[in-house]
Amino acid sequence: MTAADAPPLQFLARPDGLHLAYRLSAGDGPTLIFLPGYMSDMEGGKAVALHQWALGQGRAMLRLDYAGNGASEGRFADGTLASWRDDVLLLLDQLIQGPVVLVGSSMGGWLALLVALARPERVVAIVGIAAAPDFTQWGFTDADKALLATEGRIEEPTPYGDQPYVTTLGFWESGQALRLLEDEIAFEGPVRLLHGQADPDVPWDIALRTAARLRSSDVQTLLIKDGDHRLSRDGDIALLIDTVASLLDSL
Repeated sequence: MTAADAPPLQFLARPDGLHLAYRLSAGDGPTLIFLPGYMSDMEGGKAVALHQWALGQGRAMLRLDYAGNGASEGRFADGTLASWRDDVLLLLDQLIQGPVVLVGSSMGGWLALLVALARPERVVAIVGIAAAPDFTQWGFTDADKALLATEGRIEEPTPYGDQPYVTTLGFWESGQALRLLEDEIAFEGPVRLLHGQADPDVPWDIALRTAARLRSSDVQTLLIKDGDHRLSRDGDIALLIDTVASLLDSL
């Protein structure tokens, strides 16, 4: 997708006046909504490729940046899982009519589940890409938690960008309050979970745990044996698009 092809960058003001960035294209519904991962944005390869496909198919789609990420206003360190969930809900409520299908990458997969629980009448299906629900629980050591308690934040190098990977105490506490894998996840629509078995960041058994917790009987877990966390290779993206297309055709 070239810059000329992409839907224009637009902004929606939150009640506190902070502006959230998004790109929205009209088309047939349900509207696809792409939810990026932690410290990611709507210009990532998977999001752009899926939007390019949606445009070609005449499908409605929304891409967005959470506050403090990408083109949205705000400080990243002020964001929490709950505040970013609420950003998604605001954009969904204000910009889209009718049903939606959520496509969430990594943390975006956790947010997709939370948004579906908050808007059960709107969300008709979910696609997770290395979805990472509850990563504040299983992804932090006791030493990490002690550092958060004393310093209020952790900064670590990341292979996915130039900026350090920052986790704040506020984000961690918000995640702990919104854990999902310890009880039934009361979503009844179809769910597709794509996960690489060579993922160094989110163990692939998280996909199996998520599938087991979902109330829906229409859950399929697709494991890519040599897939990494990002699942951004051409074949991975083709699988994502095929999965979304098949899911939409079934609705």
